[in-house]
Amino acid sequence: MKRVVITGMGAVTPIGNNLQQFWEGIQKGKNGIDTITCFDTKDRKVTLAAEVKDFKPEEILDKREARRMDRFTQFALVAAREAFAHSRLNTADEDVSRMGVIISSGIGGLKTIEEEEKKGSLKGYDRVSPFFIPMAISNMAAGTVAIDLGLKGMCSSVVTACASGTNAIGDGFRYIKHGYAQVMLCGGCEASITPLGMGGFTSLQALNTGTDKNRASIPFDKERSGFVMGEGAGVLVLEEYEHAKKRGAKIYAEIVGYGANCDAHHMTAPLEDGTGAAACMELALQEGGVKPHEVTYINAHGTSTPLNDKGETKAIKAVFKDHAYELAVSSTKSMTGHLLGASGAIEGIITAMSIYEDFIPPTINYQVKDEECDLDIVPNEGRKQRVSYGLSNSLGFGGHNASILLKKAEE
Repeated sequence: MKRVVITGMGAVTPIGNNLQQFWEGIQKGKNGIDTITCFDTKDRKVTLAAEVKDFKPEEILDKREARRMDRFTQFALVAAREAFAHSRLNTADEDVSRMGVIISSGIGGLKTIEEEEKKGSLKGYDRVSPFFIPMAISNMAAGTVAIDLGLKGMCSSVVTACASGTNAIGDGFRYIKHGYAQVMLCGGCEASITPLGMGGFTSLQALNTGTDKNRASIPFDKERSGFVMGEGAGVLVLEEYEHAKKRGAKIYAEIVGYGANCDAHHMTAPLEDGTGAAACMELALQEGGVKPHEVTYINAHGTSTPLNDKGETKAIKAVFKDHAYELAVSSTKSMTGHLLGASGAIEGIITAMSIYEDFIPPTINYQVKDEECDLDIVPNEGRKQRVSYGLSNSLGFGGHNASILLKKAEE
């Protein structure tokens, strides 16, 4: 079995359009939620979201290629290029058949689907763009990145709703661990802040309908009432340890465990007792050979919905017992909103950076204590603290659960 480390990261998020800006925003407790600007919210129940700001693809990408990509693919390509550059890998020195891509999206090109449906209904469906299908399908982010960087190993896209990004990282970890590749670019991307996307989640009664951006995404707070939609992308470079060591790469963290399972319970609701999520975390700990008391920090799924936060708290208590009250459990969705298929990717980056820099991010805008969510959620301000092991959880519609366990790189 091979060891797997993280040697590069890239991010496009509601609080920063590159890794440095994003991580500084996390450390400062920056709120990326504000009034929706990408469409008219008049007469809409939901008016807040966590949009990516000041993103001008025509200034970053070739103008022609940018027009042929949905927004979710644009995010992925920018994040992947940054992650690859950050890793200091050079394809000229590598066997590109041993370098692959797993970049997920929960929904794919929703903006393109909406626009082309309108065009088809007005002009006839044979008049839709010839690029409609390749712009809309959710695997195209992974394919575009592989084409752009010339990576010829396995190229795939996991679609497991809000667990997609974490599953992508976990699957890439296993692919390297078992010797099928030396390098994998893994992560997730999403761009579903659209009229139809927001309408669908509003009808599900999943979203916060308030107008105060500082009380919208409030994980573990007793007044939480729904999540806030976010968008963006996160990509991590996973590399076989000896390969990274040989080329003198900087190692940010090591991935040691991965859990993936299913509640097999309900289309949208998690198991109320948290047993599915608990079993998933236990799988990650078992693979890593790590005892519960060794874990310092959990980046919780923490969506700010009544059922999720209560159930995830129960799951953490079931796995960690008394240590549940000693470890830190924060939800960075309080800052970024919920990026759906990209959430696990950017939260994987946060967990890696927390380990690398010994900093635990806060759960911002916390005010009202919930007796059923009584763990140390690092309220309002982050803190410097040594992080030896960090766990990142993602729980998706359909009952999909995924957890990855990261370890501090050996000094």
